[in-house]
Amino acid sequence: MSGSLIRTHSAGISAVGLMALLASGLFSTAAAEDSIESKYLSGVKQLTSDYVKAGEGYFSPDGSEIIFQAVPKGYPFYQIYKQKLSGGPAQQISTGRGRTTCSYFSPDNKHLLFASSHLDPQLDKTEQAERDQQADDAKTGRRRRYEWSFDPHMDLFQSDLDGQNMRRLTDTPGYDAEGAYSPDGKLIAFCSDRDGDPDLYIMNADGSNVRQLTNTPGYDGGPFISPDGKWVIFRSDRDKEGFLQIYAIGIDGKNEVALTSNPASVNWAPYWHPTKPYIIWTGADHTDPNARPNYDLWLMKYEMKDGIIAPGKIERVTDHPTADVLPVFSPDGKKLMWTSNRTPEHASQLFIGDFKLPE
Repeated sequence: MSGSLIRTHSAGISAVGLMALLASGLFSTAAAEDSIESKYLSGVKQLTSDYVKAGEGYFSPDGSEIIFQAVPKGYPFYQIYKQKLSGGPAQQISTGRGRTTCSYFSPDNKHLLFASSHLDPQLDKTEQAERDQQADDAKTGRRRRYEWSFDPHMDLFQSDLDGQNMRRLTDTPGYDAEGAYSPDGKLIAFCSDRDGDPDLYIMNADGSNVRQLTNTPGYDGGPFISPDGKWVIFRSDRDKEGFLQIYAIGIDGKNEVALTSNPASVNWAPYWHPTKPYIIWTGADHTDPNARPNYDLWLMKYEMKDGIIAPGKIERVTDHPTADVLPVFSPDGKKLMWTSNRTPEHASQLFIGDFKLPE
Protein backbone atom coordinates (compact mmCIF):
# COMPACT_ATOMS: atom_id res chain seq x y z
CA MET A 1 0.00 0.00 0.00
CA SER A 2 1.89 1.16 0.03
CA GLY A 3 -0.73 2.40 -0.37
CA SER A 4 -3.63 3.23 1.54
CA LEU A 5 -3.88 6.80 2.70
CA ILE A 6 -5.43 9.90 1.25
CA ARG A 7 -6.72 13.15 2.61
CA THR A 8 -10.43 13.55 3.04
CA HIS A 9 -12.94 16.30 2.37
CA SER A 10 -16.63 16.41 1.58
CA ALA A 11 -16.28 14.15 -1.45
CA GLY A 12 -12.93 12.46 -0.95
CA ILE A 13 -12.07 9.55 1.31
CA SER A 14 -9.12 7.98 3.07
CA ALA A 15 -8.39 4.40 2.15
CA VAL A 16 -7.75 3.48 5.74
CA GLY A 17 -10.68 5.70 6.63
CA LEU A 18 -12.76 3.93 4.07
CA MET A 19 -12.20 0.71 5.97
CA ALA A 20 -13.85 2.35 8.97
CA LEU A 21 -16.77 3.33 6.78
CA LEU A 22 -16.82 -0.14 5.31
CA ALA A 23 -17.32 -1.51 8.78
CA SER A 24 -20.34 0.73 9.22
CA GLY A 25 -21.88 -0.32 5.90
CA LEU A 26 -22.12 3.35 4.93
CA PHE A 27 -21.39 2.72 1.26
CA SER A 28 -23.95 -0.02 0.61
CA THR A 29 -26.17 0.49 -2.44
CA ALA A 30 -28.53 -1.67 -4.44
CA ALA A 31 -26.82 -4.50 -6.29
CA ALA A 32 -27.10 -4.89 -10.01
CA GLU A 33 -29.57 -7.61 -10.94
CA ASP A 34 -26.98 -9.39 -13.07
CA SER A 35 -23.54 -9.27 -11.46
CA ILE A 36 -20.53 -8.87 -13.72
CA GLU A 37 -18.12 -10.40 -11.21
CA SER A 38 -18.29 -13.92 -12.62
CA LYS A 39 -16.62 -12.64 -15.79
CA TYR A 40 -13.44 -11.97 -13.81
CA LEU A 41 -13.71 -13.68 -10.42
CA SER A 42 -14.51 -17.18 -9.19
CA GLY A 43 -14.05 -19.09 -5.96
CA VAL A 44 -14.29 -15.93 -3.86
CA LYS A 45 -13.70 -16.49 -0.15
CA GLN A 46 -13.05 -14.48 2.99
CA LEU A 47 -9.50 -14.61 4.37
CA THR A 48 -9.69 -12.75 7.70
CA SER A 49 -12.26 -12.67 10.48
CA ASP A 50 -10.58 -12.41 13.89
CA TYR A 51 -10.23 -8.63 13.90
CA VAL A 52 -12.39 -5.56 14.40
CA LYS A 53 -11.48 -4.85 10.77
CA ALA A 54 -8.71 -5.86 8.40
CA GLY A 55 -7.49 -4.95 4.95
CA GLU A 56 -4.77 -3.82 2.57
CA GLY A 57 -3.16 -7.21 2.08
CA TYR A 58 -0.19 -8.09 -0.15
CA PHE A 59 1.18 -11.42 -1.34
CA SER A 60 4.60 -12.87 -0.59
CA PRO A 61 6.84 -13.34 -3.66
CA ASP A 62 5.96 -17.04 -3.87
CA GLY A 63 2.26 -16.38 -3.29
CA SER A 64 2.06 -18.61 -0.22
CA GLU A 65 1.60 -15.89 2.42
CA ILE A 66 0.01 -12.50 2.85
CA ILE A 67 0.84 -9.47 4.97
CA PHE A 68 -1.90 -7.05 5.99
CA GLN A 69 -3.08 -4.50 8.53
CA ALA A 70 -5.83 -5.15 11.06
CA VAL A 71 -7.32 -3.60 14.16
CA PRO A 72 -7.08 -6.17 16.96
CA LYS A 73 -9.72 -6.37 19.64
CA GLY A 74 -8.81 -4.10 22.53
CA TYR A 75 -6.46 -1.73 20.68
CA PRO A 76 -7.52 1.37 18.73
CA PHE A 77 -5.01 1.34 15.84
CA TYR A 78 -4.10 -0.97 12.98
CA GLN A 79 -1.24 -3.43 13.47
CA ILE A 80 0.62 -5.52 10.88
CA TYR A 81 0.10 -9.29 10.56
CA LYS A 82 1.46 -12.09 8.36
CA GLN A 83 -0.46 -15.25 7.58
CA LYS A 84 -0.11 -18.35 5.40
CA LEU A 85 -2.78 -18.76 2.75
CA SER A 86 -2.89 -22.46 3.57
CA GLY A 87 -4.27 -21.61 7.01
CA GLY A 88 -3.09 -21.38 10.59
CA PRO A 89 -2.78 -18.48 13.00
CA ALA A 90 -1.60 -15.05 11.91
CA GLN A 91 1.66 -13.68 13.27
CA GLN A 92 1.87 -10.10 14.49
CA ILE A 93 4.82 -8.33 12.88
CA SER A 94 4.54 -4.78 14.24
CA THR A 95 5.32 -3.82 17.83
CA GLY A 96 1.69 -3.76 18.95
CA ARG A 97 1.63 -0.02 19.55
CA GLY A 98 1.15 3.07 17.44
CA ARG A 99 -0.47 3.52 14.06
CA THR A 100 0.79 1.12 11.40
CA THR A 101 0.05 0.74 7.71
CA CYS A 102 1.28 -0.19 4.24
CA SER A 103 3.19 -3.44 4.71
CA TYR A 104 5.04 -5.23 1.90
CA PHE A 105 7.30 -8.23 1.26
CA SER A 106 10.79 -7.73 -0.17
CA PRO A 107 11.16 -9.50 -3.55
CA ASP A 108 13.77 -11.91 -2.12
CA ASN A 109 11.28 -12.85 0.62
CA LYS A 110 13.79 -12.05 3.36
CA HIS A 111 12.37 -8.81 4.75
CA LEU A 112 9.13 -6.99 5.50
CA LEU A 113 8.47 -3.30 5.03
CA PHE A 114 5.83 -1.28 6.88
CA ALA A 115 5.15 2.13 8.37
CA SER A 116 4.72 2.66 12.10
CA SER A 117 4.40 5.50 14.63
CA HIS A 118 5.43 3.40 17.64
CA LEU A 119 8.33 5.81 18.35
CA ASP A 120 5.89 8.67 19.02
CA PRO A 121 7.24 10.25 22.24
CA GLN A 122 3.65 11.03 23.29
CA LEU A 123 2.25 7.63 22.33
CA ASP A 124 0.41 7.11 25.63
CA LYS A 125 -1.53 10.33 25.04
CA THR A 126 -2.13 9.49 21.38
CA GLU A 127 -3.59 6.10 22.24
CA GLN A 128 -5.72 7.45 25.08
CA ALA A 129 -7.13 10.23 22.92
CA GLU A 130 -8.27 7.66 20.35
CA ARG A 131 -9.75 5.40 23.01
CA ASP A 132 -11.64 8.33 24.49
CA GLN A 133 -12.95 9.33 21.08
CA GLN A 134 -14.12 5.81 20.26
CA ALA A 135 -15.82 5.50 23.66
CA ASP A 136 -17.61 8.81 23.11
CA ASP A 137 -18.70 7.73 19.63
CA ALA A 138 -20.10 4.49 21.03
CA LYS A 139 -21.93 6.34 23.79
CA THR A 140 -23.52 8.91 21.50
CA GLY A 141 -24.05 6.57 18.56
CA ARG A 142 -22.24 9.00 16.32
CA ARG A 143 -20.65 7.82 13.12
CA ARG A 144 -17.52 9.87 12.99
CA ARG A 145 -16.25 10.90 9.57
CA TYR A 146 -12.91 9.16 9.44
CA GLU A 147 -9.86 11.21 8.60
CA TRP A 148 -6.47 9.54 8.44
CA SER A 149 -3.79 11.37 10.36
CA PHE A 150 -0.59 12.18 8.53
CA ASP A 151 1.17 11.29 11.75
CA PRO A 152 4.52 13.14 11.90
CA HIS A 153 5.93 10.20 13.86
CA MET A 154 5.15 7.70 11.10
CA ASP A 155 8.33 6.21 9.64
CA LEU A 156 9.26 3.28 7.43
CA PHE A 157 10.72 0.17 9.05
CA GLN A 158 12.21 -3.04 7.73
CA SER A 159 12.23 -6.31 9.66
CA ASP A 160 12.94 -9.98 9.22
CA LEU A 161 10.00 -12.17 8.21
CA ASP A 162 9.16 -12.78 11.86
CA GLY A 163 9.22 -9.10 12.78
CA GLN A 164 12.62 -9.32 14.48
CA ASN A 165 15.71 -7.17 13.81
CA MET A 166 13.56 -4.15 13.04
CA ARG A 167 15.45 -1.35 11.35
CA ARG A 168 14.28 2.23 10.91
CA LEU A 169 14.69 3.39 7.30
CA THR A 170 13.47 6.99 7.55
CA ASP A 171 14.11 9.54 10.29
CA THR A 172 13.36 12.87 8.61
CA PRO A 173 10.72 14.91 10.49
CA GLY A 174 7.29 14.37 8.97
CA TYR A 175 5.10 11.57 7.70
CA ASP A 176 6.87 8.73 5.84
CA ALA A 177 4.69 5.79 4.79
CA GLU A 178 3.01 4.03 1.85
CA GLY A 179 6.18 2.19 0.83
CA ALA A 180 6.74 -0.60 -1.72
CA TYR A 181 9.83 -2.29 -3.14
CA SER A 182 10.93 -2.30 -6.76
CA PRO A 183 10.81 -5.76 -8.42
CA ASP A 184 14.57 -6.19 -8.02
CA GLY A 185 14.41 -5.18 -4.36
CA LYS A 186 16.94 -2.37 -4.76
CA LEU A 187 14.57 0.59 -4.38
CA ILE A 188 11.61 1.66 -2.26
CA ALA A 189 8.97 4.12 -3.46
CA PHE A 190 7.10 5.94 -0.70
CA CYS A 191 5.05 8.99 0.28
CA SER A 192 6.41 11.74 2.50
CA ASP A 193 5.31 15.22 3.55
CA ARG A 194 8.82 16.18 4.67
CA ASP A 195 8.67 19.26 2.43
CA GLY A 196 5.24 20.28 3.77
CA ASP A 197 3.17 18.54 1.08
CA PRO A 198 2.66 14.79 0.48
CA ASP A 199 4.83 13.82 -2.49
CA LEU A 200 6.49 10.69 -3.88
CA TYR A 201 10.08 9.76 -3.11
CA ILE A 202 12.47 6.98 -4.12
CA MET A 203 15.26 5.63 -1.93
CA ASN A 204 17.60 2.67 -1.84
CA ALA A 205 16.23 -0.33 0.05
CA ASP A 206 18.57 0.45 2.97
CA GLY A 207 17.13 3.97 3.31
CA SER A 208 20.00 5.77 1.59
CA ASN A 209 20.05 8.06 -1.45
CA VAL A 210 16.58 9.58 -1.05
CA ARG A 211 15.36 11.58 -4.04
CA GLN A 212 12.07 13.34 -4.67
CA LEU A 213 9.95 12.03 -7.55
CA THR A 214 6.97 14.42 -7.60
CA ASN A 215 6.58 17.99 -6.41
CA THR A 216 3.09 19.16 -7.28
CA PRO A 217 0.66 20.81 -4.82
CA GLY A 218 -1.83 18.25 -3.53
CA TYR A 219 -1.50 14.69 -2.31
CA ASP A 220 0.63 12.21 -4.27
CA GLY A 221 0.70 8.77 -2.66
CA GLY A 222 0.24 5.02 -2.82
CA PRO A 223 3.15 4.38 -5.23
CA PHE A 224 3.98 1.00 -6.80
CA ILE A 225 6.90 0.39 -9.15
CA SER A 226 6.07 -1.41 -12.41
CA PRO A 227 7.13 -5.03 -13.07
CA ASP A 228 9.85 -3.80 -15.45
CA GLY A 229 11.09 -1.26 -12.89
CA LYS A 230 10.66 1.70 -15.23
CA TRP A 231 7.44 3.33 -13.99
CA VAL A 232 5.70 4.31 -10.78
CA ILE A 233 1.92 4.29 -10.56
CA PHE A 234 0.23 6.42 -7.91
CA ARG A 235 -2.84 8.42 -6.94
CA SER A 236 -3.13 12.19 -6.70
CA ASP A 237 -5.73 14.85 -5.93
CA ARG A 238 -3.69 17.65 -7.50
CA ASP A 239 -6.52 18.72 -9.82
CA LYS A 240 -9.33 18.75 -7.25
CA GLU A 241 -8.76 18.20 -3.56
CA GLY A 242 -10.07 14.83 -2.39
CA PHE A 243 -10.93 13.67 -5.92
CA LEU A 244 -8.10 11.25 -6.57
CA GLN A 245 -7.03 10.18 -10.04
CA ILE A 246 -4.52 7.58 -11.23
CA TYR A 247 -1.14 8.74 -12.54
CA ALA A 248 2.08 7.15 -13.76
CA ILE A 249 5.56 8.65 -13.83
CA GLY A 250 8.91 7.36 -14.99
CA ILE A 251 11.25 6.06 -12.30
CA ASP A 252 13.51 8.95 -13.36
CA GLY A 253 10.77 11.48 -12.60
CA LYS A 254 9.98 12.15 -16.28
CA ASN A 255 7.00 11.52 -18.59
CA GLU A 256 4.26 11.90 -15.98
CA VAL A 257 0.82 11.04 -17.34
CA ALA A 258 -2.75 10.94 -16.00
CA LEU A 259 -4.38 7.57 -16.60
CA THR A 260 -7.79 8.64 -15.28
CA SER A 261 -9.19 12.17 -15.40
CA ASN A 262 -12.86 12.10 -14.45
CA PRO A 263 -13.46 15.08 -12.13
CA ALA A 264 -16.72 13.55 -10.85
CA SER A 265 -15.08 10.29 -9.77
CA VAL A 266 -12.60 9.20 -7.13
CA ASN A 267 -10.00 6.73 -8.40
CA TRP A 268 -7.28 5.37 -6.13
CA ALA A 269 -5.28 2.33 -4.93
CA PRO A 270 -3.83 1.39 -8.36
CA TYR A 271 -1.83 -1.85 -8.71
CA TRP A 272 0.09 -3.41 -11.60
CA HIS A 273 -0.69 -6.80 -13.12
CA PRO A 274 2.59 -8.78 -12.85
CA THR A 275 2.76 -10.11 -16.42
CA LYS A 276 0.23 -8.31 -18.65
CA PRO A 277 -0.29 -4.60 -19.49
CA TYR A 278 -3.12 -4.04 -17.03
CA ILE A 279 -3.68 -2.01 -13.89
CA ILE A 280 -6.48 -2.43 -11.38
CA TRP A 281 -7.78 0.14 -8.91
CA THR A 282 -10.70 1.33 -6.77
CA GLY A 283 -13.18 3.86 -8.06
CA ALA A 284 -16.58 5.41 -7.44
CA ASP A 285 -18.85 7.98 -9.04
CA HIS A 286 -19.33 11.12 -6.93
CA THR A 287 -21.57 12.97 -9.37
CA ASP A 288 -24.55 13.15 -7.02
CA PRO A 289 -23.60 14.83 -3.71
CA ASN A 290 -26.72 13.36 -2.10
CA ALA A 291 -25.99 9.77 -3.14
CA ARG A 292 -23.76 7.30 -1.36
CA PRO A 293 -20.98 6.35 -3.77
CA ASN A 294 -20.24 2.64 -3.94
CA TYR A 295 -16.60 1.75 -4.44
CA ASP A 296 -15.84 -1.00 -6.93
CA LEU A 297 -12.77 -2.44 -8.66
CA TRP A 298 -11.85 -1.29 -12.17
CA LEU A 299 -9.42 -2.66 -14.73
CA MET A 300 -7.55 -0.86 -17.52
CA LYS A 301 -5.43 -2.24 -20.33
CA TYR A 302 -2.70 0.29 -21.05
CA GLU A 303 -0.22 0.50 -23.91
CA MET A 304 3.11 2.13 -24.63
CA LYS A 305 3.16 4.93 -27.19
CA ASP A 306 6.53 6.45 -28.04
CA GLY A 307 7.91 5.12 -24.76
CA ILE A 308 5.12 6.62 -22.61
CA ILE A 309 2.22 4.83 -20.94
CA ALA A 310 -1.13 5.58 -22.55
CA PRO A 311 -4.52 4.79 -20.98
CA GLY A 312 -6.79 2.25 -22.65
CA LYS A 313 -10.12 0.53 -22.24
CA ILE A 314 -11.62 0.48 -18.74
CA GLU A 315 -13.71 -2.44 -17.49
CA ARG A 316 -15.61 -2.83 -14.24
CA VAL A 317 -14.61 -5.88 -12.20
CA THR A 318 -16.99 -5.79 -9.20
CA ASP A 319 -20.54 -4.56 -8.69
CA HIS A 320 -21.35 -5.93 -5.25
CA PRO A 321 -23.71 -3.75 -3.15
CA THR A 322 -20.93 -3.33 -0.59
CA ALA A 323 -17.62 -1.55 -1.12
CA ASP A 324 -14.66 -3.32 -2.72
CA VAL A 325 -11.29 -1.57 -2.38
CA LEU A 326 -7.50 -1.98 -2.37
CA PRO A 327 -7.09 -4.74 -5.00
CA VAL A 328 -3.78 -6.57 -5.53
CA PHE A 329 -2.73 -9.39 -7.85
CA SER A 330 -0.88 -12.51 -6.78
CA PRO A 331 2.67 -12.86 -8.20
CA ASP A 332 1.41 -15.06 -11.03
CA GLY A 333 -1.59 -12.84 -11.72
CA LYS A 334 -4.02 -15.70 -11.24
CA LYS A 335 -5.57 -14.49 -7.97
CA LEU A 336 -6.94 -11.20 -6.77
CA MET A 337 -7.08 -10.08 -3.13
CA TRP A 338 -8.98 -7.04 -1.92
CA THR A 339 -10.72 -5.45 1.05
CA SER A 340 -14.51 -5.57 1.32
CA ASN A 341 -17.32 -5.36 3.84
CA ARG A 342 -19.31 -8.11 2.09
CA THR A 343 -19.41 -9.88 5.46
CA PRO A 344 -22.50 -10.75 7.53
CA GLU A 345 -21.55 -8.13 10.11
CA HIS A 346 -20.50 -5.60 7.44
CA ALA A 347 -16.99 -5.33 8.89
CA SER A 348 -14.17 -4.84 6.40
CA GLN A 349 -12.05 -7.96 5.88
CA LEU A 350 -9.77 -9.44 3.24
CA PHE A 351 -11.18 -11.50 0.37
CA ILE A 352 -9.51 -13.55 -2.35
CA GLY A 353 -10.66 -15.10 -5.61
CA ASP A 354 -9.38 -16.68 -8.80
CA PHE A 355 -8.94 -13.96 -11.40
CA LYS A 356 -9.31 -14.05 -15.18
CA LEU A 357 -8.31 -11.24 -17.49
CA PRO A 358 -10.82 -10.22 -20.16
CA GLU A 359 -10.40 -12.04 -23.45
